Amino acid sequence: MASLASSSSSINFLVHVPASAFNGIGTKRRSRGKTSSIRVTHSSLADASALLQAAHYTVDTYIKTGMVIGLGSGYASGMAIQYLGRQLRAGVLKDIVGVPTSVASASEAAKAGIPMDKYQDCLQIDFAFDDADIIEEGTLSAIIGRQRPKDEESVLLQQKSILNAAKKLAFMITESQYKGDLDGSIPVLIQSLNWMQTAEEIDDLFLGDAETNQPLIQYLCKSGYCPPPQGNQKDKNGDHNILQ
Repeated sequence: MASLASSSSSINFLVHVPASAFNGIGTKRRSRGKTSSIRVTHSSLADASALLQAAHYTVDTYIKTGMVIGLGSGYASGMAIQYLGRQLRAGVLKDIVGVPTSVASASEAAKAGIPMDKYQDCLQIDFAFDDADIIEEGTLSAIIGRQRPKDEESVLLQQKSILNAAKKLAFMITESQYKGDLDGSIPVLIQSLNWMQTAEEIDDLFLGDAETNQPLIQYLCKSGYCPPPQGNQKDKNGDHNILQ
């Protein structure tokens, strides 16, 4: 189930979804299940104050003593990390371990005095929070990654892994980021060893079954974007090498 903390005026939105429903950097997987929502009404606040309130709400509501926490990246996540550090110093929370999703969140956690651990596939993450660029009403589909510098692509892949590994996941956004329809660009991060699978999924998304018609893959290879081949296997049309 998912819970939505929002308001009847210009205020923060906190969207909480099960991490298992999140499809990494890009969108949350759509679910046919019913969505339960909790509506919280506050007075109208500027975006900065609203996100600060969302950050405090996230820490106070979802983080408990002894948890391993995925520490998100962005303005609201930074405030949540700072507040989490204050709660640790005050003794309200204990034995918290943070797993940063970026160099920036690791820096914030270090300054806040939050013990950290490096992400590993076997690490169990109890809860994660992050900023989002936009979230779609109803489906709670989320887009993240638009604001990241190009040189942080490897960090974004780690962020995707951490969010997917968490048992629960919350996004902190402003009302303007909560829209009826997703619009704008959608970041697609591709690991070089797995580029063809991602390209096939994009072709399938827009063209249906793309086994016999793969325009994106053909374009990428003919434009020189394909990674160096790891073998001599050719595709059925003989246009390019494919990875083994």
